[in-house]
Amino acid sequence: MSTHQQLLYHIVFSTKNRKPYLREDEFRESVFAYMAGTCTELSGSALRVGGHIDHAHLLVRIPAKIAVAAFVGKLKANTSKHINATNDSLRKFGWQDGYGAFTVSTSQKDRVDCYIANQMQHHTKEPYQSEYLNLLSKHGIEFDERYVWD
Repeated sequence: MSTHQQLLYHIVFSTKNRKPYLREDEFRESVFAYMAGTCTELSGSALRVGGHIDHAHLLVRIPAKIAVAAFVGKLKANTSKHINATNDSLRKFGWQDGYGAFTVSTSQKDRVDCYIANQMQHHTKEPYQSEYLNLLSKHGIEFDERYVWD
């Protein structure tokens, strides 16, 4: 029998110490475009990349042969390296050490896509920390807030 799978994830992570490195619209969009290209280079596909001034959201397909942790680690490392090499004012850019990864069913794909696309508007009402804790709770992930932020 053939193997068939659809592995879709909503991945979220912030800049190191949640610094607003992504404040400039043009820069933020270029970072997100670079992330989408990096997903392809890693044999995945980014359906949507978005976020706000201090974090990124991705709706991605990741092949089963690649562990989510390895995929996200390479994505963050490649993106940080690119930003530090091409932006003189951000030579110390980095992402937080951890991340959130949430499975997405095909029936919820469009909803998550829209959620990511509307991040700038969303964050006029809710700060990132609140959003992230709500995502963890919504997905039934137990956490101790003392260890969520780095």
